[in-house]
Amino acid sequence: GLDFFGPKMRKMVEEVEGLAPIASNIRLYCWRGGMRSAAIAWLLNMYGFKVSVLMGGYKSFRNLVLQTFEQPYTFHVLGGFTGSGKTEVLQELKSKSERVIDLEAIASHKGSAFGSIGMPKQPSQEMFENNLAIELLHYSQLSTHRSPIWLEDESQRIGAVNIPAAFWKNMRQSPVYFLDIPFEERLIHLVSEYGNCDKAILSAAIERISKRLGGLETKNALTALAEDKIKECFAILLRYYDKHYLKGLHNRENLEQLLTKISCEKVDSNNANLLSIKTMPA
Repeated sequence: GLDFFGPKMRKMVEEVEGLAPIASNIRLYCWRGGMRSAAIAWLLNMYGFKVSVLMGGYKSFRNLVLQTFEQPYTFHVLGGFTGSGKTEVLQELKSKSERVIDLEAIASHKGSAFGSIGMPKQPSQEMFENNLAIELLHYSQLSTHRSPIWLEDESQRIGAVNIPAAFWKNMRQSPVYFLDIPFEERLIHLVSEYGNCDKAILSAAIERISKRLGGLETKNALTALAEDKIKECFAILLRYYDKHYLKGLHNRENLEQLLTKISCEKVDSNNANLLSIKTMPA
């Protein structure tokens, strides 16, 4: 062990110094939280770092992550067709001290063929799960009451990552508050959000859904895009996504008991106020 570890000691300290200055608080882990992390902690402590070692290691942490998804959380699911401004409403709810978890932010993806546009690289499945569990644990530890956690209605797959099965099952059994916003208002919102995107990126996204969109509609959307008829292009896509979302919405048990429709005149973060009224105890 000394033959292997000894010659590497200086290099290890120098690598840590490159990440954090001496006397910094360092959190350290290995797989099981045993000899390896203890040895490195001893070395870094000698050089002036303040080291905390994760008890049980990363293996223990991952077990906690997976157990976290099995807990019986109370969710309120924010529904609505594409372009309803659900993310903005979630942000407004959070500003009102509601408990909110933004799944799309954690996944770095907005959930459609266009969902990666303007977003950072997606995390791995494991990192997505870790970050989601950390948010759940944060609310569990800090909340003094059992108010519901607001989530956006999502497919189980968000880009390249999947919502954990137990968490997803809970979502599908939770009440859905559906923002019912006119098609034209949502179309205007989407044009303002994506209308200035690179056409090559938009074309590639359209091509990715071409089999489901159909040959004729794909051709019409690409032609409209090429001719700078952005609104016409997006109208074709929005009609497709409305049908796709409606199918997912109805593909859950007891929808009549779970669904509450909330009529909204336009896309607006202040629609959160209507939600607050609907969910207020009688």
